[in-house]
Amino acid sequence: MTKLRKWLPAVFLGILLTLAACGGSEDEATEGNENEGSDAETSEDKGTITIGMNNWAENVAVSNMWKLVLEEKGYTVELNQVEKGFLYEALSSGDLDIGMEIWLPNTDKSFYEKYKEDIDWRETWYEGTKLGLAVPSYMEDINTIEDLKGSDAFEDKQIVGIDAGASIMSLTEDVISEYELDYSLAASSEPTMITELKSSLESEEPIVATLWKPHWVFAEMDLKFLEDPKNVYGDSENISYAARKGLKEDQPEVVKWFDNFMLTDDQLASLMASINKAETEEEGAQKWIDENQDLIDEWTKE
Repeated sequence: MTKLRKWLPAVFLGILLTLAACGGSEDEATEGNENEGSDAETSEDKGTITIGMNNWAENVAVSNMWKLVLEEKGYTVELNQVEKGFLYEALSSGDLDIGMEIWLPNTDKSFYEKYKEDIDWRETWYEGTKLGLAVPSYMEDINTIEDLKGSDAFEDKQIVGIDAGASIMSLTEDVISEYELDYSLAASSEPTMITELKSSLESEEPIVATLWKPHWVFAEMDLKFLEDPKNVYGDSENISYAARKGLKEDQPEVVKWFDNFMLTDDQLASLMASINKAETEEEGAQKWIDENQDLIDEWTKE
């Protein structure tokens, strides 16, 4: 009897430990399955979208905005900084998915004619562009491109330009020839051109530069476009986007959203201003997104 009393507690203890161990394993397994399901939902990746971004203010603005919108929807997005010439080459070869900065019918006409059959030319997202030569408004005697020819205000006889491969640069070379200007065109970059403008305006010195609308500088600097009587720069244009062939089939949702995408002058100006004032491009884009969620919902509706 004494031996039985000593043995029974040991048996009960073994049973309890076994049950506890089994129960713990089942709970852990259930919790593990729940975690796996949760991870699957939060790590959903709909694929990678590569966007070619040339260093123009409006392009930087909309490209960063779309990067954040697409990432929120589950896509991985790569922004690749490229010059205009390489943008079209990469779209035609399939090395980039999307290019946001297509100016037609005039500015990018040569690229369109070269790659007409090799790129998927998509929808307009901004209407009413302008490009040409700009000077500070305090240069009251310089109002047309022809006025540059007889002016002695510019000692160095130089037009401040942007990237050498940009269409506006080749058009400006045509302007110099057409108007018989004794000026040279200095290639630089958009940030360098803006720095030169700021410096000249601060000291109220003369400067002439290649510029375009839409651009945030017109909201912050007192500038004016020079009239182009010979219309070398062409009429007002639209900005559209282009895609590589096959993207519509590979990513129909993204193409649908981009086809819906449209900005007014005020909307684009506010986006560019938000990015220009922020510490980082993504921070400025996110602030604008937060303030314009209804508009984004309209673009990305099912």
